[in-house]
Amino acid sequence: MEHFPRARRVRNAVRLLVLPLFLAGCQAVRSAPPLVVALFDGQSLAGWHADVPAADGGATVAPSFVVRDGLLVSQGSPEGHLISDAAFSDYRLTLEWRWPGEPGNCGVLVHSSTPRRLYGMFPQSIECQLHVGNAGDFWCIGEDVVVPDMEARRGPPDQWGVDGDKARRIKNLTDGTERPAGEWNVMTIECVDHTITVWVNGELVNAGTQCTADRGQIALQAEGAPCEFRRFELVALPSRDV
Repeated sequence: MEHFPRARRVRNAVRLLVLPLFLAGCQAVRSAPPLVVALFDGQSLAGWHADVPAADGGATVAPSFVVRDGLLVSQGSPEGHLISDAAFSDYRLTLEWRWPGEPGNCGVLVHSSTPRRLYGMFPQSIECQLHVGNAGDFWCIGEDVVVPDMEARRGPPDQWGVDGDKARRIKNLTDGTERPAGEWNVMTIECVDHTITVWVNGELVNAGTQCTADRGQIALQAEGAPCEFRRFELVALPSRDV
């Protein structure tokens, strides 16, 4: 019966040899730099598709989104959306935008799903506003999100909603974070589980929890004014639910 104690000693010795290698591997994984995914390659609209109602039925219209001089350009009209082919969850999205002419309206939509959910044009989503002077506002489009001082920033509760003319706008925490027209701005959007946090030029401008979606496509708007984009990057983040 001596072979049983000897077998245990062998197993223990193997564990002592393997454990440091396992821990070293874990440390290497933890210390590895995060993978950055460029959603715009600077040359094409690969990975994206346009949804422009004016082009329905094969109608010939000018493109709402083009690549020009290495920039992704929303031409403002015809109005519509440029939507990522892929859906994402638990990520940090960093983009740079500027107004090449008269500043106006545009937006970045996260957790996008059902096309044309609102007014026959806007996909179901939470919009992170780029409208000049209001960058970082949330607009609820078929999805909802909660901020701590909801009444102060959204109005009376009986008017809240996610459809039609309901109070869908949740104002940002601070204006004045945007740079003058023609200069580049940086927006960072973190979507982790059911929380969305937005920074503009390094300043926290909005944070919402209890979002009714936690994943979806990413979309850009063409909504009246030409807007240029560059450095459209995504980094995967760990879910806090794990």
